[in-house]
Parts: sequence; structure tokens; C-alpha cells
Amino acid sequence: MLAIKNKYTHLATSLMLSLIALSGCAGSTGEHSKDMKANRVDSRPNVIYILADDLGYGDVGAFGQTKIKTPNIDALASQGMKLTQHYAGSTVCAPSRASLVTGKHPGNVQIRGNFAFGSFLDEEEWGQLPLRPGTETIGTLMQKAGYKTALIGKWGLGGPGSQGTPNKQGFEHFFGYLDQKQAHNHYPTHLWLNEEKFPLNNAYLHSHQKLPKHLDANDENSYLAYKREDYAQQRLADDAVAYIENNKNKPFFLYLSFAAPHAALQAPDEEVAAYEHFEETPNVGGGQQYIPVYKPRATRAAMISHMDKSIGRVIDKLKALDLANDTLIIFTSDNGPSWEGGADLAFFNSNGSLRGFKRDLYEGGIKMPTVAWWPGKVKANTSSDHVSAFWDIMPTLADIADVATPKGIDGISMLPTLLSQGKQAKHQHLYWEFHNNSGGHAQAIRLDDEQGQWKAVRRYTKSHRDNPPIELYNLATDQAEQVDLAKEYPAKVSQMKQLMKSSRTRSRIDDWNFDYWPKPKKKPMAKSK
Repeated sequence: MLAIKNKYTHLATSLMLSLIALSGCAGSTGEHSKDMKANRVDSRPNVIYILADDLGYGDVGAFGQTKIKTPNIDALASQGMKLTQHYAGSTVCAPSRASLVTGKHPGNVQIRGNFAFGSFLDEEEWGQLPLRPGTETIGTLMQKAGYKTALIGKWGLGGPGSQGTPNKQGFEHFFGYLDQKQAHNHYPTHLWLNEEKFPLNNAYLHSHQKLPKHLDANDENSYLAYKREDYAQQRLADDAVAYIENNKNKPFFLYLSFAAPHAALQAPDEEVAAYEHFEETPNVGGGQQYIPVYKPRATRAAMISHMDKSIGRVIDKLKALDLANDTLIIFTSDNGPSWEGGADLAFFNSNGSLRGFKRDLYEGGIKMPTVAWWPGKVKANTSSDHVSAFWDIMPTLADIADVATPKGIDGISMLPTLLSQGKQAKHQHLYWEFHNNSGGHAQAIRLDDEQGQWKAVRRYTKSHRDNPPIELYNLATDQAEQVDLAKEYPAKVSQMKQLMKSSRTRSRIDDWNFDYWPKPKKKPMAKSK
């Protein structure tokens, strides 16, 4: 373990206004009061882990984006370290976040897919399959280490009343979305403050509906019915800034999990106006196209820029409190970008040269734009090609907090890489698996050796259920995964096949095992006349 030296709007009711004034959290910015410098005894650093939702490798300026403005994320990169080979825990939300939170790779983690209960209705907000009671999480780790702990944003690992809620999984303060389905709407009727609903000033809006046929899709007025005013992502940013203010005198761990730019595509009008020069084709919504959006390109860009501005506010607050040098910020995304909601990923070149998107185990689905910032500790304007993944965050936090790494996890601390000190241990290989609710599975391996940087992908389909072929790519010469080398390297394919078998444990959920296929639904028998 390395020793770390030196210091490290609108409310629904007047009652809620009073609570906010007392607590300084849950929507209060805390920026109108005079910033008082932190007075700390414990010299261990704060950690702020910022997670975007469905943000592509090429969606920010530091990683090649030219159309969307992200000056604050870009500043984190220029003043810190770009991690150019950092991978998500999965290619969809819940399993990726489960891997992050528990330090387990996708073949061992409890939650390996988006297993949802209920519906998009407020009265059926039942969440996703919860983490089990007693699970060791990054929250419990940091809490036991004596840190203040908070999760602000999207959770998705246990719905209301379950054993998986953040307060039961190591996070003392929670403000945000419990249910991923609710996070499909950035103007919901409520968020959650710990275990209680926190009302927002929004009428209910179903996040998957189509523009009625009688309305003109090219008339901006046709989209007014889908507008609301109380933007949840703004609330999350406000609460994060207030949390930093209120916990400045003791080391804190803040997991800040924005729901942007995940569909539905929604953003404040003033943010969208900054991109009104984009040529647009309206999205009429419905199904996987979510709600109707008049300017989908501008709106997606606005969502990312709004998140960037929120990150800028977090940085400004740290500087105002003289905490910048005592705080590690890691910024990344939970999985690759999605075309859902009318997102034009080709227009933005959201994945740069990478192949695949959300729900793919190709690089575009799991390789994340990742930045580490810690003035005076992480060298400015540097980059690292160290191969790492979400399950490495837990042991990294343990090293930072100067406590023992939990047993039985799959991660390796990245702290030597971040501090450019000591010898960095490396994974023998990385493993992923993905289980699609609509049927079909996939596996992937990343293995580096003297011959190359090997990536194997195996896709189980209806026509290849039992022994599907393995695709093999050398990322050292083919980052875009265009040239399948499986026939040229049969021994390497055999090695990958064995690793795909040995890297996983059997899941308790049948849907998340490779020998299980959902039985097709029987067609109803025709009624006799």
C-alpha cells in the first residue's frame, strides 16, 4: 500500500424549503453564503467519483469531441491524467454500477443485467434487483474507514423499501433516483432524499410516448406538452455543491452519478439554445425513441454541457474551500453511448474510431473516457495506458483511505498509476459478460501478452446458442476491431475460450447463465367462431 504524504428553484412545499434551509442539501446550492475555508484534522483526501450515463468515449473534448462544449471536463484532463484504457463494468447500467460498487467483475458480480420490477408509472416504482444485505460496497468500505459517504444521482441497485437502497449499502446521504426507469425522465415528479420521496415541481410525464399523428412534427409548438421546468440534473448538482460545503471539515467520499446524457433527451431551453445552429430532424418519440424532441441533436449536446457546467461548480466549490489539493476526482461513464431517444451518435462521432455502442462488448460499449484529477498528486497533462476497469475502484479507494482491501474482490488498486509512484500490479486479463433481456448473451476478454493486446468477443444468438464462434482482434494494431484474426491464431482462440469458461461463476438468476434460454411465448390459440 502506498503511503499518501502531506494534506490531503423550485420546491413543492414551504416545509421542504424549511428543511433545505436547515440542511443545506437536497437542492440548495450553498453558494450564496460566504465560503468558509475548511478546518480539517484528518489529512486523508476526499474522493469524488463522477459517473456520466451513456456517454461515449468521444463525447468530450479531451477525447476528441468537436461539437459539444465540455471545458470543465477538458480542464480536469489537462490538469490531471487521462486514463486511455479504462473499462466499464458492463455495457448497460445496473451490472456496470454493481461492478463498480462491489469490486467484482461481471463474471462474479451479483447483478449481471437490468433486472427491473414495476413500470414507468410513479405508482409502480419498484426498482431493480437489489444488492443483497451485508454486501461489501465502496460505501461501506469508506464508511468503516471513517469517511462521510454520499451518493447523489442515479442508483439502480435496489428500489424503494428494498435492502438495496443506498442508505442500507453504506451511503449516509442519498439524493437522487432509486429506480433506473424513473431516470428515463429528467423532469420527474420526485427524487428521493434518503428513504423518503422529495417532490419536484413537475407534472407526471411518461418517458416513452409518441407524438400524436394529428400534430405537425415540424412545428415546435407540437412539443410544448413534453416540457417541464424542474430539471433533476440541476437538483443533483445543487445537492453536490451543498454536500461539499457541509462536509468540508472531514474526509468525504461523494459518488456523484448524473443521469445524463441517457435518454430521454431533455434539457433546459437556455442550454439547448447554445446549439441551435445544428441542423435537426425532430424525433417523434415512442418506444425506444422515448419522448418527442424537436431538436434532438441540440438537446443531447445541451445535456452533456449542463453536466460539464455542474462539474465546474463542484471544482469551484473545492477551490473556494481550499480543498482542491485535498481531493481526488475521477470522471468516467457507465457504458457506451446509445442511439435511443433520437440520439445521433454518428453526427457527434460519439465513439471516435471505436466499434460498438451500448449493449455491445466491443470497445465502443465498454471503453470509457476517464480522467483523474488531484492537484499536486496526479501529474498534470499526463495520460496512462494502464489497463483498468470499474472493479479496480474499490481497492484504489481502500489504498487512499489507508485501510485493508476487502477480501474476495477482483480489482487491483490503480493508485500507483495515479500517483506515478511504485510498481503497478496488472490484471492477467479482464472479463465481461452481457445478458440481454430480449434474449441473447455475449462474453469478452481483454488479454495483453508479448504478441499483442488481444480482445476476444463471443456472441450467443438464436442461431449460435451452444458453441458460438469467437472473434479475435489485436487492439495494438486494430483499435476499431475490424480484422478478425481467429483463423490465424487458433491457439489464442482456444485460450480465450477456456478463460471465458473459467472466469465466471454461475449466477443465481437463470437468465444470466449461458445454458439458459427463455422459452418463447406461446401464441394465444385462435378462438373458434
